[in-house]
This record gives sequence, C-alpha cells and structure tokens, in this order.
Amino acid sequence: MRNQSACFEIGQDSGSIVCSFFSGAMGLDLGIEEAGFKIKLCCESDKFCRQTIALNKPDIPVIGIIYEHNVDEILSIAGLTKGDEIDLVVGGPPCQAFSTAGKRKGLNDERGNVFLKFLELAIALTPKYIVIENVRGLLSSPMRTSSFNQRSSSDPPITDDELRGGALNYVIEKLQSFGYGYSFNLYNSANFGTPQIRERVIIVCARDVSVAPYLIPTHSQDGKYGLPRWKTLRTALVDIAHCSHVNFPEKRLKFYRMLTEGQNWRNLPERFQKEAMGNSYYSGGGRTGFYRRLSWDKPSPTLVTYPAMPATDLAHPEQNRPLSIQEYKRIQEFPDDWQVAGNLRQQYKQIGNSVPIGLGLAVGRLIRALVRDEQIKDFPNFEYSRYKKTNQIEWKAEFERIRNSKNKMPTLPRLALS
Repeated sequence: MRNQSACFEIGQDSGSIVCSFFSGAMGLDLGIEEAGFKIKLCCESDKFCRQTIALNKPDIPVIGIIYEHNVDEILSIAGLTKGDEIDLVVGGPPCQAFSTAGKRKGLNDERGNVFLKFLELAIALTPKYIVIENVRGLLSSPMRTSSFNQRSSSDPPITDDELRGGALNYVIEKLQSFGYGYSFNLYNSANFGTPQIRERVIIVCARDVSVAPYLIPTHSQDGKYGLPRWKTLRTALVDIAHCSHVNFPEKRLKFYRMLTEGQNWRNLPERFQKEAMGNSYYSGGGRTGFYRRLSWDKPSPTLVTYPAMPATDLAHPEQNRPLSIQEYKRIQEFPDDWQVAGNLRQQYKQIGNSVPIGLGLAVGRLIRALVRDEQIKDFPNFEYSRYKKTNQIEWKAEFERIRNSKNKMPTLPRLALS
C-alpha cells in the first residue's frame, strides 16, 4: 500500500499546469498531483463527484457540463490567460460508448460526442501534452455502426469510420491534423504498484509531434526486469479500522459460507451449484464472478461500481460480505481520509469508476520527465497487459489490414419491392 501520508509531499512546480476533464473522484488527478503537477481546473458532470472534489480540494475550481464552456471561459475559471503555458490537458471521457459490455455505438453515442467536445477543447488549449484515458473497447469500437451483413452492392462503400477501431482512428487522425504526435498502449495497473488487475488505454499526445515512450512500470507479475512483484490484496487491506459495506442477501450467504478465499461457484458442492446459479448455470463463459471470494495473495480483480452484483461479486476473502468502501479506497490507492460524497452506493460508484492513483502517478511521472527532457528508462518487450495488438504500432498495422480488406466484404443483392 502506498504511504498515504507521503502522497502529496512532492514539491509542485508552479509552472506545471494541468487542466483535468471528466475528473470523477480524482483518482487520475491525485496520481498526477503526486508527480508534482498543479491541477488548475476540474470538469465533471456528476454532482456527487463534484461534491467529492469540493470536500477534498476546495481550492480547485470545478465546472460541470463540458458543452457549457468555451476555451476563454475555461482559462478564466482556471485563473489562466492565453499567454500561460499549459503542460497537460488530461481526461477520461465516459467509457460506456466504447465498452464491450454495451451497445458499442462509439462516437455516435451521446457520450461519444462528449469525447469529441473534449478533443476540441483540449486541442484549442494547445497544451504541451494531451493524455486520454479510456477502456479497452476504444481499441475496437467503430466511429459509427453499420450492418455489414445487410449491405447491398448499391450501398456506398464502407468507410474507415465504420471499421473496427474506427473511433480511435478518427481521434488520432484529428490529433495529427493539429500537429500532435501520439503513442498509446493498454496498461494493467498492477504493473504500476496498484493491488488490482485493471486495464486502461492511455494515449499520450505531444505537441512537438514526438512519439512518447510508454509508461514506466514499477512492478511486474513475475519479478522480471528486476522489478518487485505485483502487490497483493493482503498488502492493501491491512489495519482498516472500520468498514462500511452493503450486504449479500441471506439466500446467497448460504453459499458463501461454503466457500473459502479464492473460490467461486465452481467450488461449491456439485449438488448446490445449480441451485446457487439458477438459469446462469446453463449460460456460457467462465462465470468466475459468481459467488467470488477474492484471494489474499493475488491482486484484486477490477473493481466495479457495486460489489454485490451476482455476476461480478467482490466478496471479502474470509468475511461473509462484499468489500467495504474503505477497502475499495485502499485498492484504488485513495488516502484513507479521502471523503466521498453521497450514500454508500454512490460512494462505491465513484471509487469503482476511478483510475487507480498508481496509474495516474505513472502518467504524471512520464509527462514530468518529458517536460524536463529527462532520459526515460526503456523496458523492451514488457508485457503491459494480457492482450495483443494494443500499442499504436501493432494496432495501426491491424487497422490497416482491416482497411485493406473492407472492400472484399460480400454484399447482398438489392431485393426488388413488390
């Protein structure tokens, strides 16, 4: 666990200016602050998140709906002028438009349009660096959806926007057209000291057209590269004095009492598995989130917005309850005294949606090293995540392959109307 009392003791350079958008409960921002930057403005539409920011950082101005502000207003609210050099504009636009769990409407989704508004403002602010954080689905989401299997020979040709990865292709081409170079990868937070398996796309865009190095790992799964091994849940959950948590219903506790740490429904006695799972027993997939007790000696799985949903249970390794909000904060590396506004369900949502502070710190350290023109250590062939084709080089090659094959897709003859 990070030394909470030391989180914000790194000296801040008054010239290291950051404007943050879609700030949430400030997980990404706190990591960037820890690296020595000064957050001059936050933008967040969720009222509970705005309250959380105000409770903990009353000196930081907060704006709400991004559509309601132009560049001049943002600079004024942040106490900046057009002559001030902004080091970093950072944002994690709403991810539901790109999530593999949703309908994948991409940038056609209303939330996707908010992404475009952020992009417009970020470019207009002309910072040295722009950092965009999002879910893995951004790598494969189209800019706009279409039905390939229903196309006819008389339909217009398939565009890049309709292709798998079209949304990200649009974003990077937009950035390039304004002179920004870019790099990106899919990063597992466990490689940056977070006691949690949580993967996020981080795009680093440089105004000088350079291609930024990847984030600098501090840990590795097997201790490779001379780095410490991943932190475990046990290291995070020591000495928590009080736990505020929701409860499992009694009908589910019956089965939890049969399980020990690291187990799930498959470890139930066979005669109870169908009873516990109901109709889900016959569905496909691993279903490892059902009746899941976490393991002490592994990182936590990705925290969700509520720890007692049947398919994504996050149960304490030993106690018959879901993780508490205090345990959520430890796993996401928030200070113990970080206040979270709203009722318990709102608190779970805010912390569960946050970027782990360790990943934010990795972003801040990289940008700070780039601003100072410091040498950055290379970790060749480092496995940043469990997935392939997730960095800008391999992703671009795959997108070009898809683009080159798009016109080979079969089309259906147009049926005559009777």
